[in-house]
Amino acid sequence: MSKPLPKKINIFLSLDQEIIKGYFNPQDPAPMYKRQLSHEFEAYIMTCIRSAKRDSSFTYKIGFKNEQDKQYADSLVFAIKRHFSESKTVLNSEFEKFKRRTYMLLFFSMAVVMICQGLPSLLFKEENTVQSGLKNSMDVLCWVILWKPIDRLIFYWNPYLKDISIRERLEKAEVVVAEVEN
Repeated sequence: MSKPLPKKINIFLSLDQEIIKGYFNPQDPAPMYKRQLSHEFEAYIMTCIRSAKRDSSFTYKIGFKNEQDKQYADSLVFAIKRHFSESKTVLNSEFEKFKRRTYMLLFFSMAVVMICQGLPSLLFKEENTVQSGLKNSMDVLCWVILWKPIDRLIFYWNPYLKDISIRERLEKAEVVVAEVEN
């Protein structure tokens, strides 16, 4: 039997001078609180939360060994939260773009369907086998045309919402800073 997924996920970080350098992009000359996070550090955070459910909460547990290291806690937290805030903004704009394109595809498909459904009645005045065959073919074509937009509207936007939710929870995660014993 599988283990239940945790409701609260802890992300452990260290303020050690050697470790903290790996949290940021080494080419970024900005002050620490404005620096970009490194891809490896973001991958570490995403690995930590892999088992998260929709209602899981996140906590950054930051450990330090001496008071000199503790001074970097606020800068690190600000950089992490800023990073995930910007990431959420990018995902929101991608989601809006996805919705806009999908609705445009649906409306364009509906226009094509209306043309295809009205065309046989305009071409043939009386009911005959050619019109019946053409109408059945148009019905199949209309289903094929509408399939992709409806499929995208129903099934493809959940991953966007999941990613946006994760970024938002990472941005608003609780922070616990504590001294670690040697």
